[in-house]
Amino acid sequence: MPLQRSHADAVKIVVVSDTHVPRFAARFELALARIADERPELILHCGDLTTFAATDALAAIAPVDAVGGNNDGEDIVRRYGRRKIVEPGIRIGMIHGDGSRGTTLGRALAAFADERLDAIAFGHSHIPYLARHGDVWVVNPGSISDKRRQPRYSYAVFERDAGGAFAPRLTYF
Repeated sequence: MPLQRSHADAVKIVVVSDTHVPRFAARFELALARIADERPELILHCGDLTTFAATDALAAIAPVDAVGGNNDGEDIVRRYGRRKIVEPGIRIGMIHGDGSRGTTLGRALAAFADERLDAIAFGHSHIPYLARHGDVWVVNPGSISDKRRQPRYSYAVFERDAGGAFAPRLTYF
């Protein structure tokens, strides 16, 4: 269950995607300590968890919300859905980003084209991405356990201070 906060509260959110547990469980377990060190108030998973073991392990660190991806079964999609907006002090659109038309980034942007958001978080490509599109931060955290052709594993952190300033960042390891 996502945190409900006002825009004036400070908040720290870790965003992950494409953990593919249990296939990459050993790497995932190593990354959990890094995520715990961030001391997040909420963790968002942008799909391809493939088993509830991923969200269960993350929930030992902080509350978790997620969306299902193309490698997730109906049980995961039923619990989390495929697209959602969460509002833990900032409005974040979440989607995995898979599909057959356009690019992963294009699909993520199109999914929330009519929404007023602070950020869009998506996954699928395993390629970290952080950029502003108009007034919206668009972030793909990459993967903490399946970096594929990327040089390093990665995740994203969204922080909003008590003054309302919002600053996302990518963290590589």
